[in-house]
Amino acid sequence: MKPIELSFEFFPPKTPDGVDKLRATRAQLATLAPKFVSVTFGAGGSTQQGTLDTVLDIAKDGVEAAPHLSCIGASKEGLREILAAYRSHGVRHIVALRGDLPSGMGEMGELRYASDLVAFIRQQTGDAFHIEVAAYPEYHPQARSPRHDLEAFAQKVKAGANSAITQYFFNADAYFRFVEDAKKLGVDIPIVPGIMPITNYSQLMRFSEMCGAEVPRWVAKRLESYGDDRESIRAFGLDVVTDLCRRLVEAGVPGLHFYTLNNAVATKAICERLFP
Repeated sequence: MKPIELSFEFFPPKTPDGVDKLRATRAQLATLAPKFVSVTFGAGGSTQQGTLDTVLDIAKDGVEAAPHLSCIGASKEGLREILAAYRSHGVRHIVALRGDLPSGMGEMGELRYASDLVAFIRQQTGDAFHIEVAAYPEYHPQARSPRHDLEAFAQKVKAGANSAITQYFFNADAYFRFVEDAKKLGVDIPIVPGIMPITNYSQLMRFSEMCGAEVPRWVAKRLESYGDDRESIRAFGLDVVTDLCRRLVEAGVPGLHFYTLNNAVATKAICERLFP
């Protein structure tokens, strides 16, 4: 099978041990020659300094790093400062998101939607950044309807997004249908599937409940049946996600973006199976 462009998501470590672990993870995944890596932030844009620090640490290795940038709870002036800081450090790639409002924070900020953030970045910086946005093949959990969700995605593209990364999914048909429907609305940017390796049953179900990703019942039941047998969970998860990726690659997707959770083992195993 022909290799395709790969990218990985990391989160900013909070401890010295976490920094060391992420560096080890990056070293292991570097052998896969990622096109870029992305770095997340906390709710409401918290950990933004940690995001910048992690991005700069990655850049030292010659790997393109794309910080996530959220508009929820942020002021335009604050966003201008962040954009200026990234430009001054040579960052040219951003993942623009609405983000989540932290509990207890009442202010939405001056920009309400991701499309507003994309438009703001373009207004302030022109074409200085390659802008990624999020896509939801199984619909954003807060969307009013599937149609409204699709139109919101198209609006982000019209505002100036260059490409998109999807929420993870386990149903390839949901992705194919989403791409097809987006094209009917005039969307012509690459829409890269987001991939979540399966290594932990309870963690997967918790994440999926929060983000609206559907875990097929047969997958959930099989994982549940393994109880505390971590090796069986990992082996089954590796089969399921590799099969998903193989179907996507054979269909000609523009790339695969792995949510690594700062761990290299499962992502590397999937890629080595796909591209031996």
